[in-house]
Amino acid sequence: MSRASEVLAEEIGAINDILCAVALLQWDNRTMMPTGGAQTRGQQIATLKGLARDRLMSTATRRAVDGLLIETEGWADDDLSRRAALTVQAAIAHHERVDGAMLRRQAELGPVAGAAWAKARETNDFALFLPYLTESVALARESAEAIGHDGHPYSAMVALYEPGETAGSIKAFFSTLRAGILPILDAARGRARDDLFDRRFPVEAQRALCREFAELTGYDFGRGRIDTAVHPFEISLTRSDVRITTRYREEFLPGALFGTMHEAGHGLYEQNVSPNLTRTVFATDLILLYAVGGTSFGAHESQSRLWENHVGRSLPFWQRNLPRLKSHFPGLVDDVSPERFTRAVNYVEPGFIRVEADELTYDLHVMLRAEIEAALMDGSLLPCDLPGAWNEAVRRDLGLEVPDDRRGCLQDVHWSSGYFGSFPTYTIGNVMAAQLMEALRAKDPGLDEGLTEGDYGRLRDHLTNAVCRHGRSRSRDEILREATGEALTPGPYLRYLEAKFADPDR
Repeated sequence: MSRASEVLAEEIGAINDILCAVALLQWDNRTMMPTGGAQTRGQQIATLKGLARDRLMSTATRRAVDGLLIETEGWADDDLSRRAALTVQAAIAHHERVDGAMLRRQAELGPVAGAAWAKARETNDFALFLPYLTESVALARESAEAIGHDGHPYSAMVALYEPGETAGSIKAFFSTLRAGILPILDAARGRARDDLFDRRFPVEAQRALCREFAELTGYDFGRGRIDTAVHPFEISLTRSDVRITTRYREEFLPGALFGTMHEAGHGLYEQNVSPNLTRTVFATDLILLYAVGGTSFGAHESQSRLWENHVGRSLPFWQRNLPRLKSHFPGLVDDVSPERFTRAVNYVEPGFIRVEADELTYDLHVMLRAEIEAALMDGSLLPCDLPGAWNEAVRRDLGLEVPDDRRGCLQDVHWSSGYFGSFPTYTIGNVMAAQLMEALRAKDPGLDEGLTEGDYGRLRDHLTNAVCRHGRSRSRDEILREATGEALTPGPYLRYLEAKFADPDR
C-alpha cells in the first residue's frame, strides 16, 4: 500500500469512527433518550458531524486524494483504489458547496424536530410540529441551491439518497409504475376481508416471535439487537453492531411481524458487507456523513422489502412457519391454515398508514409523498398547508378520508430528520427486489424449493454475493447489471405483482 493510500485509509477510518458514534447517539435519541435531551443531543451530533467534515476537508485528506489519483492515473475507474480517491474527491467538492454552518444547523435541528414530531403525532397536533417542519423545508431548499440542480430543487435532494436520479426521472418512473399497478389493484380489490387480525395478540408474545423470525432470516443477534421505536428503523455502527427496531400493537400483529422482517432485511445488508470494507470509504456515506454500507437508500430498501414481502408474505413461508407463530399464541390461531394466513397478510385494501400498506397500494403512498416533497421543495406548497394537501392526495389516490393528522401527514418521521427526497427510494427498492428475485430464480432453479424447506441461508448467500458484500464499492445499477443483466427496470416488479395478486395464496 502506498503512503497516499495509507493516509487516506487512516483519515477515512477516523471519519467512519466519528460517524459510528453519531449513529449511536441517533439510535439512543430514537429509542431510550429522555425527551428533555433533544436540544443537547442535536448539539452533540452537530459537533461530531462537524469534526467528521473537518477531517474530510483537511489538508491531509486532500493531499492523500491527490497523490492517489496521480498514482492511479490511467487505471480503470472500477479499480477500488482509484474509485476510493474519486469518491472522496467528489465528497470534498460537495462539502465545498454546502458549508459547515449549514451542516451544523441541520444536525442541531434533527433531534429537536424529531421530539416535536413525536409529541405532535402522539397528541394529534400538527401545530406543534409546524415550526420545525418550516425550518426543515427552508434548510432543504437552501441545501438544494448550494448543491446545484437541473432546474428543480427536488433533483438535488433525490440524488443525495439515490445517486443518478432526478425529479424528472422519478416522475417518469412513477408514471410507468402507476399505469402498471392500477389495473392489478382494480382486479385484486373487492375480495372478502378476513377477520383474522381482529384478535388481540399479547405484546410479549409478539416480541418473542419477532426475534425468532429475525433469527430465521439470518440476522445475527451476536452483532445486533432489537428494540422498540415510534417509527421502526435500522442503524449500523459497522457490520459488527447493526441494530434494528420495531413497534408493537396488540390489535395488529402484522405491524410488528413484517416491520421486524423489513428491518432485519436492512440489518442483513449491513451485517454482510465484506469485513474488508469496514472503516473504509465503501462503508461510509461521505455526502450525508452517515456510517452505512448500503450503496444507496433504494438498494437498502431492496433487501428489506425482499425479505418482508417475497419471503415473509409467501405461502411457502407460512406452510413452514405457521406452527412457530401458533406456539407463541396458544389457542388464539389454532383454527388458521397457512393458506388462510397468507391470504390475510396479502389482503388488498387502501389504508392510511404506509408501513402497514399492502404491496399494491404501498407505492401509491410513496408516490403521493414524493409529489408533496417536490411541491414543498419548489415552494408551490407551503408547510402550513401540508395537512390539506396530504388529505386531498389520499382522497385522490386511495379514495379515503383522512380522519386526523396522526394517520395523515404526521405518520412518517422522515421530514423531522430532514430527509427530503428519500421517499422514492422505497419504491425503487420494491422494483430492485423483484428484479433480483427474478434473476436469482433463473440462476438457481432450486431456490424456491430451498425456501419451501426453510433454507433461508441459500437466498441470503445469493444476496450477500450479489449485493451486500460490495458495500458502497459498486453503484446500484452496477450491482443490478451484474446480477440481472440490466439496470433498474420495472418489468419484473409488475410481473411479480400480477402473478401474486392473481393468486392470493401464492
